[in-house]
Amino acid sequence: MRKNRSATVTAASFLLLAGAGITAAPTAHAGTLDSIRASDRNCDFNGDGYEDTLIGAPTATVSGAVGAGYVTVQYGAAGGISTGNSEVIHQATSGVPGSPQAGDAFGRAVATGDLDGDGYDDAVVAAPDEDLGTTADAGGTVVLWGTPQGLTGAASQWLEAPAPTAGERFGAGLAAARFFDGGNAGDLLAVLDKDGLELYAFEATGDASVRRADGTEGTDGTSSTSSTAGTADREAVQQEGAVRGLDDSARLSAAATQNITPSSLTTGDYDGNGYADLVVSGTSTGAKPGHGWSMYFAGGSESMAFQRELRGGPVAASGDINGDGLDDLVTGEPHSPDDDGDTLTGGLVGVYYGSAAGPAGEGGAANPDSPPQWWTQNSPGVPGAAEQGDGWGTDLSLGDSNGDGYADVAIGASGEDIGTISNAGAVWVLRGTASGLSATGVRDFNQDSTNVPGGPETSDLFGAQVRLTDPDANGRHGLLAAAPGENTNDGVVWVLPSSSGGVTATGSWTYGGGSLGAPSANARYGATIDE
Repeated sequence: MRKNRSATVTAASFLLLAGAGITAAPTAHAGTLDSIRASDRNCDFNGDGYEDTLIGAPTATVSGAVGAGYVTVQYGAAGGISTGNSEVIHQATSGVPGSPQAGDAFGRAVATGDLDGDGYDDAVVAAPDEDLGTTADAGGTVVLWGTPQGLTGAASQWLEAPAPTAGERFGAGLAAARFFDGGNAGDLLAVLDKDGLELYAFEATGDASVRRADGTEGTDGTSSTSSTAGTADREAVQQEGAVRGLDDSARLSAAATQNITPSSLTTGDYDGNGYADLVVSGTSTGAKPGHGWSMYFAGGSESMAFQRELRGGPVAASGDINGDGLDDLVTGEPHSPDDDGDTLTGGLVGVYYGSAAGPAGEGGAANPDSPPQWWTQNSPGVPGAAEQGDGWGTDLSLGDSNGDGYADVAIGASGEDIGTISNAGAVWVLRGTASGLSATGVRDFNQDSTNVPGGPETSDLFGAQVRLTDPDANGRHGLLAAAPGENTNDGVVWVLPSSSGGVTATGSWTYGGGSLGAPSANARYGATIDE
């Protein structure tokens, strides 16, 4: 039987102050103890060596509660992903804290990592619109523990903000990785809300207590499991070396010049020091609002420290595109304003390559502050043309689709029109090479492509989520492409297999929440897919 865990708040470092609410985050990338290179990830809840898949349906009706939400788990196998070896988890599942309530949005953000260091990946599921008592939309997050039998609701850990406030939406973004050594057993968990970021460390214990940063204890599985540490406690922890992050005043006075509204997290070892780094992405506020910006925090043996700002976001993903052993950072700006901040472009995708100085733009390691390598639908070799509202870069994923040792980049454009059909959506897969990202051999797919099931319809939003995944462990990552607007917001996921030539539509198939025995009506199944 699994021991109860205690959640230790190693630091609650409020990184960003934008004065605006958080928007729902794309799925975050998760590092593990065995491999923190994002391109080597393998989310494995039951430890059988096959990659598992975690998908959210945040607007589904559960136990009569509209918008309560659920997640599904599909376990990888030699035959790949299927609808048979799966389970559905929500707040009516035995052992999961709370209960389904209208509008909770359980599953709006998800992440995975081995939080307790037992060799089984764990799932983190946020309900950012959860009401806590009379505090509306305060939000909460559930940790589901991996076991040899897969995920279980037993002894699930509940986390919430130290002092929940209305509209805080705790859990709007999630990520887990080994950012530094802090005496914790496994990966650290980063949780984003409208105020900033908190880090949690987990360890296996024989009791159900929770150590907070102030040294007091709470009760496992209840709302008191979250930290009650105030600013002074956080600063004291930072001074002891747990995390040398930034509190609000430091961030405004010395750390960064660009205010952003944060909305997503990604991790990767960009500098090759063996520890995961964290990138917090969002959009700018102030005089030139709406542009994508990110903040890069470097992990290390004793701490995680802010390094610099990066142009690009609010979507971000990581992986090793050029095969040099360093993760690269890819950002998506699906609704980028032009330089005057007026007209929306068709979307931008930026590429920063890993270096000893972390993510480096066009200037390389010698000038890490330089802009990224920009890609659009007008880039040479990319099919299509940039048009206002395409949303190119709505979502991103990295993985080696053809087994050549280089991570390819899947790019979703949920606003792409197919003929006269608006917002039907499309997906591109660009190739990784020794010299970097390339359009040579690019693949593009939509519901009007040969061998792709279905047909394009208005507001399907095909490509709103894209994931390159290897559930059969054959060394080639196939593609999951979600259309959460399909069937009037029921949501459907497409499975496109891979071959020696990369992702192919041949043999592709679809499924939705109903295929797994879950409620399907207006579920927006596939609105989130863990990397």
